[in-house]
Amino acid sequence: MTGSYTQSSTSTFTITHARHMAAKLAADLKRMQRFYGAPSDDRIAAYETEVVELLKAGYLDTVTYGFKRGDNWIEPTLRYTAKDLAGMSGIDDDPGKLRPGADVSGASFYNYLTYSSAWFTLSAPQRESFEKSLPFQRTGAAEPGISGSLVSDRSYSAGGKALDRLSVRSY
Repeated sequence: MTGSYTQSSTSTFTITHARHMAAKLAADLKRMQRFYGAPSDDRIAAYETEVVELLKAGYLDTVTYGFKRGDNWIEPTLRYTAKDLAGMSGIDDDPGKLRPGADVSGASFYNYLTYSSAWFTLSAPQRESFEKSLPFQRTGAAEPGISGSLVSDRSYSAGGKALDRLSVRSY
């Protein structure tokens, strides 16, 4: 006897899903603020809003928040990569596990964002219009290098999408 089994599911990514994941990112940044004094509450709220809008529209590729000394990210720095789970279920970790006690002397808080391929399919007027809806406008800059290595340590998911978190670790 032969049998077959088919399972089908659809998932619509909503603003609620985007807010769920962005809230976890904001909790990570709040912990960074508690340990290292930055970013400010106002900036955390703006970053959260920006990530919600970019996730919902499908325009986020990566966003990195942390400390930069010279031209390199140092510990503590967190990089989030947006991905589509393509029908797979994702891990939805609790935020946190940011290590205290890193040496941030001589470093400054910085952030860097890259856009998904969907962003580049928009016309210039469409990109400009979308950017005006965000809490701040980004300008071009060279992406910093990394002093240490990136370690995958968390994943936040909802609605068929995920934000994978990597942390910079010192050598």
